[in-house]
Formats: sequence, structure tokens, C-alpha cells
Amino acid sequence: MKRGITAKTPKQALTHSCHKQTDLSAWKASPLQKPTGDKQQTASDDVDHRQDPLEEALSYLRKAKDRTPPKNEVLQKHLVTVEKIAQERGLAPEELDILLNIALSGKFAEAVSLRLLKNMVPTSAITEDSVVSAVSWLCVGKCSRTTQVLFLKWLIAMFDFIDQKEQVNALYGFFFNFLLDEKLFPFACHVLYLLTRKKNVKPFRVRRLLDLQAKIGAEPPLQALLSLYKNFCPEMVSVTLPTNTKVQFKNSENVWKMAISNIKRRLYGAPLASQPNLVVTACPQSRKRKWNTKLVLPACSSHSTCSPESQRTNPIDFIGHSDTFPVEQLQNFSQLLENIHCLELPSRIGSVLANPLMLHYVNCVSDDSVYRRMYYWMGQTLREECPWHKVENQQFEVEFKDFLRKIFEAECFLQEGFSSCEEFLYRSLPFWDGCSCRSQVLQLVSWIPLSTFSEMKSYLFKPLAQLFFTSSLYFKCSVLECLRELLLNWLNWHITQIDTTTKSNADLLNTTLSGLVSSVADFIHFVGWLSTVALRLENNSTLLMHFILDFYEIVSDVYLMYNLPLVVMPPAGVFYTALLSMDSVSLDHLCYIMYRYRANLIAAKQNQQAKKTALQFKFSSQTCQEYNQYITAMVGCLWTSNVFQKDFHHQGIRMDPEVLEKTGVKAYRKSFNIVYHPALTGYAMLFLQQAQPEDRTPNFQLIQGRRWEWYLEYLYAQELRGLKLFIESSIHRASRSSQAQASK
Repeated sequence: MKRGITAKTPKQALTHSCHKQTDLSAWKASPLQKPTGDKQQTASDDVDHRQDPLEEALSYLRKAKDRTPPKNEVLQKHLVTVEKIAQERGLAPEELDILLNIALSGKFAEAVSLRLLKNMVPTSAITEDSVVSAVSWLCVGKCSRTTQVLFLKWLIAMFDFIDQKEQVNALYGFFFNFLLDEKLFPFACHVLYLLTRKKNVKPFRVRRLLDLQAKIGAEPPLQALLSLYKNFCPEMVSVTLPTNTKVQFKNSENVWKMAISNIKRRLYGAPLASQPNLVVTACPQSRKRKWNTKLVLPACSSHSTCSPESQRTNPIDFIGHSDTFPVEQLQNFSQLLENIHCLELPSRIGSVLANPLMLHYVNCVSDDSVYRRMYYWMGQTLREECPWHKVENQQFEVEFKDFLRKIFEAECFLQEGFSSCEEFLYRSLPFWDGCSCRSQVLQLVSWIPLSTFSEMKSYLFKPLAQLFFTSSLYFKCSVLECLRELLLNWLNWHITQIDTTTKSNADLLNTTLSGLVSSVADFIHFVGWLSTVALRLENNSTLLMHFILDFYEIVSDVYLMYNLPLVVMPPAGVFYTALLSMDSVSLDHLCYIMYRYRANLIAAKQNQQAKKTALQFKFSSQTCQEYNQYITAMVGCLWTSNVFQKDFHHQGIRMDPEVLEKTGVKAYRKSFNIVYHPALTGYAMLFLQQAQPEDRTPNFQLIQGRRWEWYLEYLYAQELRGLKLFIESSIHRASRSSQAQASK
């Protein structure tokens, strides 16, 4: 808002978008005026003398003589005014338009033009007319090459502030000619990368880029532009481009980044009632910085084609540019289906993350250019804004958390992770403290795609393990939950690959299956090692055991539920800790897991013998042996009371008879089962209290014969579903024999 000028001033140097606001500060110093002509003229003169400093500076810069010496005191005074106001509150679109024309017209020395460009900080959208007018000055050739470079940097940094881009895209050929200039080349590539649409890819441009590549070599900006061209029109770009080349452009935002973020914090940090009316936009006001404003679709401006009236009269329709549907008009799923063939993604590619309709479009349309644009933008944003990479970013951790949350939600929607996010995690986890953005980082880890375990171990699992062993119990639980989700996402991906398998690509699936099985098996063994060590560090915590068993519940059903030919048993450090736990929930969970292991092993053996499926694997006798040893220990612990005599696992709990005799436990051969197990003695006491309420001292020896069966029914009624399934599937024969012996 202009300061010191009333809305009734007949002549104004600038017309702001908020010109209807009335500033009464000019009338505060004077008494009530009478409606006489002389006094009205006096008041108007007073207002003119108290002209806004920025307007006065702009007026001087426009009217100053060409080639005014840079050290001119008046010029320096007005330059300081422009700098101060631009850094404090930013510049309105009209003010930016004036300063752009002044800086690029070559009116002043190069130092003055550079100084003006470095203070082009907008408070709202930049009109595309201003950009077109500024670019037209480059055709005149009055500004220096250094000024042109800085202008292109400014254009790249402010690209997402431009309200519409149709007219800017019409200048595509002009920017393309900048590729021949050595100094402008990298920045011209970046501008073209941002502007390129499918209609811009032409054979003559492809030939020009290939000739340029043969001349100067495989420069990263040129490779990025060629890759984008190939994504749009693969038939035009016949050369092979490296798929693993990282899209890298030099960061062009450093000059204006801090000023923009400071303005946004100052503007939107105050309550809504006290915010100055400096930004006029159709989007809700936000405290987020510039990189986070890209998550919102650009609002329709006065030059937009969003209204029906503008669609009928827009001259662009007559030159063949009406074949695309503006994404700003997309309101519902029906519109998406009707216009999916002509829909074009917004210039703010980051806005796709927060728009479910656009995510539907990305999920349905196989367009690699979308992922390439997302890859470049997301990778650069994550690198530049990571709070544990740069100290100055720590004050923006809340905004960065929200940004990571939106990425995670988009990955959940698409059911796949972003490659740029994967690279960011691989690079940043070795420097992560485990505290900053903890839940968001672990959520992103759960969507990392499967690759060779040896590679993932060095870049991902090794840094996680270092934090895992040195952090709190709750961090350990969070990491285990994250690894569980990671395994689940891998298995779900495998299921979708099998569902889409045809006879033609079945051989390819079988070729990659062995690598998948090997990586998943190594991953499960790694989690088993983590779990074993964590249980020792946390004194067999029940909470930690809950997360560990949740992980192994998925592992136990890998073959039947996810069609992956793999069975991996839990390590002894996890199995025996859960078996001897004093928590009935952990014991019941272990019983259910062993029940699912039995079902998977039986199905695997039957399928191997019958050869009913192509997804076969060599049945491991070691796996069966380990399972049988575990089952023997469980039956001896829950039913036959001989776990200390017949547990032959090398890490089991078998004891010599001499040691058992020294314990002093009478009838130790019958004193460890579902009645005496430390996790179930509480249920046994409650059962006896209900069966014999007159006996105050519980006698566990009374639970035998029929009461044994009643006690089992009582346990089943306590929602111990896993215990019930295990007993009915694994020791039902033992139940009959023991019942017959007890009845004699």
C-alpha cells in the first residue's frame, strides 16, 4: 500500500493492485478542512510534498539522464531507498515492472543495473507482461552480458511467481538462441528446462542441441534438457543418454532467497487482522517460504484464461494454443476424465503433491517428463532446505516437516517412492542426528525402493543402525516400525509385478526373482540382528518386543500372503525371549506367528512336491530343522513341561538333570506348562477363583483332567487367539493323550 497518499489524489506515479484502500495519514496533521478551493489545493500540495519515498525514487530513475555517474549523490540516495524498501516489504508488480525496464534498458552503468536486479524482490505474483517487456530489452543489446546473466538468474529464481506463462513460453525460440552464448548457456538451459512443453520439442531444435553436445561435450545442463526432450518425444532424440545422470543446475536463488523468506515471515507471521494489504492473491495466505509456495496451484490472474469470458475472447485461442486444459480449472474427477488427454501440468510442479486430482493424473499417464521435472525440483529443494545440512535452515524446521509430510502422502497415494527422495536419504542419513524431523524421515525411508542389499546396507542401514543402538527405546520402536513398513511395501510391489506378468515377460520375472529373494532375506536377517541386540540393551522391553513381533508376523506369511518363495525363521534371541516373556500378549503373538510359519512351510513343501507353481524354491532342510526345534521348545514349554530336557537348539534353554535337581523345584518335569508359565499364571489364578471361590489359597495342581479342558476354554475366552490356533494345529494329539492319562 502506498503511504502518505490518499485515494483521492488525482495523479499517481503508480497504481497498486490495492488502490481502493484509503490512507488517512496525510490528513492527521491538519485540522478539519472547509470545502474551499484554495484550501483543497493547499492540502493537495502538502500531499505531493510528502510523496512516498519509493515513488519518488522510481520517478527519479525514470527521468534521470542516460549514463548518470554511478557515484552521483542523488542517484545513490534513491538506490538506497529502493534497496531498503525492497528488502523490508518487497516490491509490488507495477514497481517491479518499472525497475526491470530501467535495469535492462542500459540507461545506467552496469553496477547500477546489477544493484537494481539484486533487489527485485516481489511481494506477490509477477505479471507475464513485465517479463515479456524485460526480455524485449535483451533484443536491443544495450545491457551488458553480466546484466543479462543476472536477469536470467532472477527469472529462474522467480519463475514460480510469474502468474501466467503463455506469453513467456512464446519467447521459447528467443531463449533457445542464448544457447550459443558461452556465458548465458547454462542459465538458458535452465530457463528452457522450466519452459519446455511437448509442443516446444521440434526436430530442428533437437539437431541444434545434438550439434552443441558434439561441440562442447556432455555438459550437465545440456544433458538435462536433452533428457527432457527425449521424454516428450523419444522418436526425435535417437542418441542414448545416461539414465543415472543426476539433473544438476547451479542454484540461482541465493541472491534473493533470504530476502524473500524474510518478507514472508514478516508479512504472514502477524495475526490476520494486523497484516498489511501488500499481497493480493486468490490463494490463502501462508507462512511458508518460497519453496513451499510451489505446493499450491497458481491462482488465476487478470491475464488468466480461467473465466468463461476470457476463454471466448482470448486471442491465444486463434493461434492454436487452446488445445490444453488449464489445470487451475480442474475441480473434480469428472473434469479430469474428460480432459485427461489435453491436461497440462502446472508450471509449479510441486503443486502436484498437494492435489489429489493431479496425483490421479500422474498415476494414470505414463509420462516420464512429469517424474523428471519432479525429480529435479524435489531433489534441489531437499538439498537446499535440509535443516541438518545448513545451520541457517534450522529455524525453518517446521516448514520442512510439512514439506516432507506432503511428499510422504503423495508416495502413499502413488504407492511408490520418488527417486530424488531416495537419493536425498542416502546422502543425508549419515549426517542425521535422529531428532530433526524424525517421524517424517522414517516415513520416507519406508518408501525406498528395493535394490541390492549390499548397496542399501552401506548407504541406509548402517547409518540407521548407528543411531538405533545409541538412541532411546522409543526411537528403536520407531525404526522397527519403519522397517516393517519398508518390507510391506516391497512385498506389495512384488505382488503387483506378479499380477501384471504375462507369458512374454515371465522369464524376466524369474530372472529378477532370485535377486529379490536374496535382498529380502538379507534384510530380514539384518532386522533380526537389530532386534536381538536391542532386546539386550533394553532389558527385554515388552514395548520393543511388540514391534519386533509385528515385523515377524509379516515375515511368517511371506510365502502364502505375498507369493514370495522365502521362509526365514526369527533368531533365537527373539524367539526365546518372547517364549519366556511374562507378558501374555507377547506369548500369544508368538503362538500366532508360529502357527503361520507352519501353514507356510506345509504349503511350500506341498507345492514343491506337486510342482504346481513356477515360484518354487529349494526347500531348506535347515529351515525345517530350526522350525522343528522351535516347535519342540514351545510344546515343552506350554504343554509337556519337558522344555528343559528336550530343547536341542544350540541357543536353547536345555539344562542337565544335575542342574535341574539343584534348583530344588519339586516335580520339575510337570511344573512348566500353560498353568505354570509366568505369562499365564495370572489367568490360572483367576480360573481357580471362579472354579473354587471358597479356597483362598490357589492350588495349581487341581487344574488337570476335565479342569484342564475347562481351563483351555477359559484361556480361549480371554481372546488369546494365537494360543488357541497354535494348540489346535500343533498339539491337538498331545491333548488327547494327556486327557486320557489324566482320566485314568
